[in-house]
Amino acid sequence: MTRILGIDPGSRITGFGIIDIEDRQSHYVSCGCIRTGEGDFPSRIRVIADSINELLLQYSPDQMAIEQVFLNRNADSALKLGQARGAAIAAVVIRDIPVFEYSATQIKQATVGRGHADKSQVQHMVRVLLNLPESPQADAADALACALCHSHHQQTLSQFPVTSAQLAGRRR
Repeated sequence: MTRILGIDPGSRITGFGIIDIEDRQSHYVSCGCIRTGEGDFPSRIRVIADSINELLLQYSPDQMAIEQVFLNRNADSALKLGQARGAAIAAVVIRDIPVFEYSATQIKQATVGRGHADKSQVQHMVRVLLNLPESPQADAADALACALCHSHHQQTLSQFPVTSAQLAGRRR
């Protein structure tokens, strides 16, 4: 069994989703949102890092998948998003957990089948794929979709002979 922590980073709301993969089947474990509050920016970054640490202690994931930063028209927003990602990644790599990065388009393609799907389509497909009674909150659904994307990519890669050097190219 492999446990995957998916992260949808944000400086105000960071979504997380945890799934288990067993016999090529995805099973829902948990999801939610880390809400950083209205404090100053360094305090919000600390909330993200501390909350990720708590998730690591509680769920012991084997791998983490995180959405890549996209180029935003607002440079300040993109920088804050990058710092939120950095806080999450740092919390995980300190524990030697491998981190894998995927673009929003890759995540939507793997989950919905369309790289430019909207949030409601992602929420719906996450609910269907994980057999959930209701759709998770949007940021949590995005994080679960990231974990599902990673699972899909790992399963696809396992069908082909891949060298460790090629695999390392996907890992950050």
